[in-house]
Amino acid sequence: MHHWPARSFSLYPSRRQPRQPAIRARQQRQTLQEVRQHILSNHVSSQGSLAYLPRKRAARHRGKVKSFPKDDAKKPVHLTAAMGYKAGMTTIVRDLDRPGAKANKKEVVEAVSIIDTPPMIVVGLVGYIETPRGLRSLTTVWAEHLSDEIRRRFYKNWYKSKKKAFTKYAKQHSESSGASITREIERIKKYCTVVRVLAHTQIRKTPLTQKKAHLMEIQVNGGSIADKVDFGYGLFEKPVTIDSIFEQNEMIDVIAVTTGHGYNGVTSRWGTKKLPRKTHKGLRKVACIGAWHPSHVQWTVARAGQMGYHHRTSVNHKVYRIGKGDADDNASTDVDVTKKTITPLGGFVRYGEVKNDFVMVKGSIPGTKKRVMTLRKSMFTHTSRKALEKIDLKWIDTSSEFGHGAFQTPAEKKQYQGTLKKDLAAQ
Repeated sequence: MHHWPARSFSLYPSRRQPRQPAIRARQQRQTLQEVRQHILSNHVSSQGSLAYLPRKRAARHRGKVKSFPKDDAKKPVHLTAAMGYKAGMTTIVRDLDRPGAKANKKEVVEAVSIIDTPPMIVVGLVGYIETPRGLRSLTTVWAEHLSDEIRRRFYKNWYKSKKKAFTKYAKQHSESSGASITREIERIKKYCTVVRVLAHTQIRKTPLTQKKAHLMEIQVNGGSIADKVDFGYGLFEKPVTIDSIFEQNEMIDVIAVTTGHGYNGVTSRWGTKKLPRKTHKGLRKVACIGAWHPSHVQWTVARAGQMGYHHRTSVNHKVYRIGKGDADDNASTDVDVTKKTITPLGGFVRYGEVKNDFVMVKGSIPGTKKRVMTLRKSMFTHTSRKALEKIDLKWIDTSSEFGHGAFQTPAEKKQYQGTLKKDLAAQ
């Protein structure tokens, strides 16, 4: 009779341990993966999109609208863009209304930009016809009276000029009861498919020392061609306020020229990694600018050159508020009922006081203070919850931009500090 060897059974059997060489191989593979991941995440050769090459100075100072929103004849007639001047930035506090977000129903602090937007004046009408090579302007009709601030735009030196621009053209409005003007208007209605108005800013209403207004074409969308022409012609020599073009909670685009930084090296211009301290002939350089062959430097290699003063379109800025310039409480809210204006104590640094209507948009926008900004309606229909969110501001910061800003209004500052020596001297 054969006796099998007895087997021991355990209630908690131990796992069989792998051999040591297998463990070491697995650890080595994990180490290599970690090193590779570290290199990919931390050792970036250069940062910056090649889509915007060449990075050279913008050809024009004013932001150009290269595409207007698609026209829809079913909508009422309306303008699609406007211009303003960047005044500065400030801080706001509001309750987030975004169900599902971690910060929903909680206070959030956000940065906003203030754009000074005095009413624009419509002075002309342009009609375009479609050709196989794109749009071509058929004719342009100008208003009878043009102010000096826009006539300056047609001169290099206004002081030395005879100031005769548009004096002959203006006579067409009075000759034969304006028959030639009426004839051009009818031509636009008959042949054109795109209608745009010529409008200029009222730069004299801003703190800027420049006297020459900025002029742009603004496309008229909605309605029929006849409706567009009648709408534009009816606006001749009339002011167009910013609240007639945009509204609160709307998503808009800002087109402008960015802040210029002159000729800069690769480290600041492209974000390349600095070389070790002991590197010969400098360390803020690209270590290798290419192979021996092909025997030229490829266009994708980071190089020194112009940084800033580039034409850019910043999309999807939410309008937080459109303030009225004549209101002394345009920075007040339902929570902060203090009567105060949007201008901080001491004015916006390097700009001054905002006395006109203004637009408050979320985030930063291209360009320096005082620079002209082109505001355009969004090209798309927005459906995201973030875009459709209703904005209810709780507090707008109006403290001084110098120092830490302890006071929101001059009255609050005077109440805290009391009578000062300079106040007694003034009396």
